[in-house]
Amino acid sequence: MLAELAIANAAFGVIKQTIANGGDIMAAGQHIFKFFDSKSEIAKKANASGSDSEAFFALEQIKQNEKDLQEMFIYQGRAGLWDDWLKFQADAKRKREAEARALALAKAKRKAKIWAWINGVLIVISVVSGLIFIAMVVWVIANRGLE
Repeated sequence: MLAELAIANAAFGVIKQTIANGGDIMAAGQHIFKFFDSKSEIAKKANASGSDSEAFFALEQIKQNEKDLQEMFIYQGRAGLWDDWLKFQADAKRKREAEARALALAKAKRKAKIWAWINGVLIVISVVSGLIFIAMVVWVIANRGLE
């Protein structure tokens, strides 16, 4: 979690420096993505680990940086840029979740297909073994009767 926080802080620092040097908020686009990717990773790890003070304070620092970033979007960007950014993030999240669901579904289908093949092979082996056993019993009965 500390690595993700360091990445988020470094990205935020570059964004602030870009704005301070008179650059456009959009010039720091790559670092904005790094910041929000790190935020997402920290949130996932915080939710997975339960209540951890390190996770709590990391999320609080990210929230403060995100608030500052929102102000940068509003004051240094074009009108409505923050709202467009939030919409973009929501759409990207929905797309990632849909892809994750599709991957999980494909994995489940692949697993079900493998188990169907395994069951089919076992059934064929059982049937063939049964037929061989019946044939052997018939052969033993037939040969015993001849003796």
